[in-house]
Amino acid sequence: MRLTVYSDYALRLMMYLGLNDGRLSTISEIAEAYDISKAHLMKITHELGQKGLIETVRGRQGGMRLGRHADEIGVGEIVRACEPDFALVPCLEAGVGIVCAIQPACVLKRALASAAAAFLDVLDGYTLSDLIRPSVPLRQLLEIAAPRSQA
Repeated sequence: MRLTVYSDYALRLMMYLGLNDGRLSTISEIAEAYDISKAHLMKITHELGQKGLIETVRGRQGGMRLGRHADEIGVGEIVRACEPDFALVPCLEAGVGIVCAIQPACVLKRALASAAAAFLDVLDGYTLSDLIRPSVPLRQLLEIAAPRSQA
């Protein structure tokens, strides 16, 4: 199983926002911190905002922050919000009438569906808070100022 670059960037964006402790962050600063495309981040920001994972603030002093506390956002939730589906093979795609010679007796389809479910179950065991727990070294690497309570 492999996640798309879109999901990778979404996870990184969410980690950055979590580390920034509720302060507004801009697409430009996040793109610079990770050395990734602003255009990709704009699309991701739009989608995550629509899904309520982040809050966006328009205007000159605008930016974005987490829509909920980091320990209320599951990693599986973020991945599900970004990935179109988890069909590992075409016969698992919803609504696709793939005809396969072994379909009536196929165990592979069930095994692959179970594997995808297990993958998501593991991700559901982690929250965004877990991903940003080593906050001091992550903030240093991304050049994010420590929250005022820690400064």
